Amino acid sequence: MPIHEQVNANPKAERFRRIRELLTRHGRTKAERFLVEGPQAVRELVRYAPEAVSDVYVTVNSAEPDAAFISPVVGSLAGQAMQARLYVHKVTREVADHISTDCQGVFAVAYTDAFERWQRGQEIGDKPFVAAFWQVRDPGNAGTVIRSADAAGCDAVIFVDDCVDMLNPKVIRSTTGSLFHIPVLTMSEGDMLAWADAHGCRTAAADVYGTPDHQPMPLPQYMRVHNTDGSVVLFGNEARGLTIPVLERMDDIVSIPMYGKAESLNLAMSASIALMSMAMSSHVETM
Repeated sequence: MPIHEQVNANPKAERFRRIRELLTRHGRTKAERFLVEGPQAVRELVRYAPEAVSDVYVTVNSAEPDAAFISPVVGSLAGQAMQARLYVHKVTREVADHISTDCQGVFAVAYTDAFERWQRGQEIGDKPFVAAFWQVRDPGNAGTVIRSADAAGCDAVIFVDDCVDMLNPKVIRSTTGSLFHIPVLTMSEGDMLAWADAHGCRTAAADVYGTPDHQPMPLPQYMRVHNTDGSVVLFGNEARGLTIPVLERMDDIVSIPMYGKAESLNLAMSASIALMSMAMSSHVETM
């Protein structure tokens, strides 16, 4: 579809009031839409899940259509959106900043139900490699671990129990587009264990201490025994880690060795190290 030549210059317009409401979970639920900000995230949404896109908005430097200029990066993205036959609108910098100071010249509105259908349509075969996160509450952490799981070649991500909304704009920004590469499922702890069993997966919890009856195995040793085929690796809450009842239900407990003087690693770093180490070990074995 051609780009709309009119430049939207009024940040107080009803259209943009409704879009700003998508910054809240209540607003997203009510509208059944969500906001995607920034060139990388919008590009991956357009490329991998165009059926979920409602509208794409690109920033120009002037409210006058004849004088409006789009930067090369944003212009290229607008071209991709038009090739996908999506609605593309021009907005002034004032309007873009009113919606989000983090959008870097482009944002999009997407349909929640269409995105969820896209996620359900992604094939997850038997014995997948899956990263699971229990009660992750920080949006930045949630987005970063989705990105790490994508980089490690995980087949899916599972948010377990009471986690942050995956469609929170900060989560989406932090994934830098990875949310639109792999399915992110949400389920209870019991459902996660049942899902793992149904897909032929062994469960492993990432934890430093384990339990009195279930001690952790160092990551290098674990990788010598297991590859990533049929693995669900569970990481805990940012502040509390995993509880003993959760740990006791896992097949294995895995710890990341600490060779220096640091006492611990944060969630995002632990997930990145463990998932990438497992992925690299598995790929080396198959070369």
